[in-house]
Amino acid sequence: MMKRKFIFLLFALCAMIVSAQNTKYVNMFMGSSGDNGQLAPGATVPFGVICVCPDSDPNTHAGYNYETTKVTGISINRLSGVGCSGGGGNIRIRPLHPSKELHINKKTERAVPGYYATAFTNGIQTKLTATNQMAVEKYLYPKEIPAALWIDFSSCFEADATYEYSQAAPTILEGFIHAKTVCGRGMYKLYFSLNTDKPFKLKEIDGEQPCLDFGNDVRKVEVRIAVSALSTDVARKECARWNKYSFNRLKKNSYKEWKELLATVDVKGGTDDDKAIFYTSLYRACLSPVDVTSADGRYLGTDGKVYRADGFRYYSNWSLWDTFRTKFPLLILLKPGQMRDIATSLLHLYRTGKKDWATLDESTPTVRTEHAVILLLDAYRKGITDLDFNIGYAGMKEEMERLLMRKPDQKMEAACDLWAMAQISEIMGKKEDAILYKERAERLFEETWKKEFMNIDASYEIMKGNGLYQGTRWQYRWAAPQFLDKMIEWVGKDTLCAQLSYFFDNHLYNQGNEPDIHVPYIFNRLGAPEKTQQLVRNLMTEPMIHKYGGNAEFKKPYFGKAFKNHPIGYSPEMDEDDGTMSAWYAFGALGFYPMLVGDEHYELTSPLFDKIVLRLENGNKLTIQTVDRVQKDMPIRSVTFNGSKVENFRISHNELIKGGKLIFNY
Repeated sequence: MMKRKFIFLLFALCAMIVSAQNTKYVNMFMGSSGDNGQLAPGATVPFGVICVCPDSDPNTHAGYNYETTKVTGISINRLSGVGCSGGGGNIRIRPLHPSKELHINKKTERAVPGYYATAFTNGIQTKLTATNQMAVEKYLYPKEIPAALWIDFSSCFEADATYEYSQAAPTILEGFIHAKTVCGRGMYKLYFSLNTDKPFKLKEIDGEQPCLDFGNDVRKVEVRIAVSALSTDVARKECARWNKYSFNRLKKNSYKEWKELLATVDVKGGTDDDKAIFYTSLYRACLSPVDVTSADGRYLGTDGKVYRADGFRYYSNWSLWDTFRTKFPLLILLKPGQMRDIATSLLHLYRTGKKDWATLDESTPTVRTEHAVILLLDAYRKGITDLDFNIGYAGMKEEMERLLMRKPDQKMEAACDLWAMAQISEIMGKKEDAILYKERAERLFEETWKKEFMNIDASYEIMKGNGLYQGTRWQYRWAAPQFLDKMIEWVGKDTLCAQLSYFFDNHLYNQGNEPDIHVPYIFNRLGAPEKTQQLVRNLMTEPMIHKYGGNAEFKKPYFGKAFKNHPIGYSPEMDEDDGTMSAWYAFGALGFYPMLVGDEHYELTSPLFDKIVLRLENGNKLTIQTVDRVQKDMPIRSVTFNGSKVENFRISHNELIKGGKLIFNY
């Protein structure tokens, strides 16, 4: 018996050691160079309000550009790969007078999950870490440079923030900033408490940024900036919560949170680059939404009122037009407990006043919230059934009456929302509503698809043709897989499959934006699963011809990989879009994908790795394994789950989470 216990403990220890190594594969700089992902290597915790790192000069979408050494300072927050001018960049600190240039010494730059550090070319060093709502910044000065910090309270990636501040104590500044969020849509207000470990003299000179002067004898300064959407008092208490924690302990805590999260998935096989892109993708998918609940359980509603979050944590910071497609389905799989709170937050968002884009009373930078009904349905269908739809049902109904339908793409998206709303109404026992929304969805799709997308001509290849948003008619043609059976009925299965083959053979697919990223998996439903397998693998690992960027055709098509373990991490103009593309890659690597969000099934494809182990939150373990795969591009011969054959390359989420073995035979 003792021998068995020893062996069990040894295996458990080995598993922990393997999992602990997953963080080493995260490339914090992937996608942070130029317009190739729009990402930043900021120090943050999973789903954290704070993401602190340098801002490049000139600023870019997330503030940071790997190609640029010159910086404007260090700011406390940013959104990940969302386009426009980004969001955040607040309370920017410079350890040098603004009249003097500040450049990163790239040889010294280092970042791991939860930590960023660099030296500047003048010898000043900085080390950064974070808690959920507090940035922690250390500055080390050489002897010849007096310790001082210049603070730009107006700093923001979208225009300038308005602000107020005052010195509350010899080591404390407090106040608020009020700023526009992404694309200038909506506003957010952050109260802050800025605490230093040494007293300073506040120097305020007209026309200059305020300066915290620590005197000539000080060589090290630590700054802690806590924020809250509620009040400076809440921000002050947030700082006080961590008073007994040293910088190193906070750094270790942040790293531990990431280590535990990434330990939920272990992989074997594949190249080091494959692993780096995979674990970096998991990391990026868990940056948002962010937990904005105060320590005493309160949050700011979008009606400007303060509410108590009873029985859940309230999340904000949305980019749902992108992320409902991949990221949230991935979180349902990996973090269902957290997804329950995220979905509940959306229901309360409907209650307090939801708009398609950010409102005037956001808790933190945010983007847009279309298609939340599809996300909510997806969570419910995949086992998160303790959702009180009554909280947001009135708001959901109101949203169905103001769905945009001016353009063909909007009508396609509206049909998908109405489809989801019909099912939520059915779940709630509201039969009349369910019938009404189902009929509206089917009628709208038939009218739009037959008129705009059924009869193909040369105009289908033009980006934004016929007023489409970020796509072509070819790409939006497949945008409603809810109605694939109707497309087959009207066109014929063989014809539709041939048209889909033409779409890919002529490089009309666009990995650089969201409307068609599910389309490779449609081959599964048309009886050609080997094409799905080949396409997905090629898109993840091989150079491809890309005719389209995010908003237009390239003058010269780009030939290269869409995903790379490199600062130029994505194809040109490919926004990572708040974890959307990361989650797309992660699902492809796992060997299954939620082609139809709002349905419990996944489409199966060839896993990137030879063996994958998912430690599910319910305590079950799912092992995904390939058998007899000699070459990576071999087609799958059959798939079994716990010994039973899986038909039609399709499997239920609710079966997978029971745990067991998903075996791909080649």
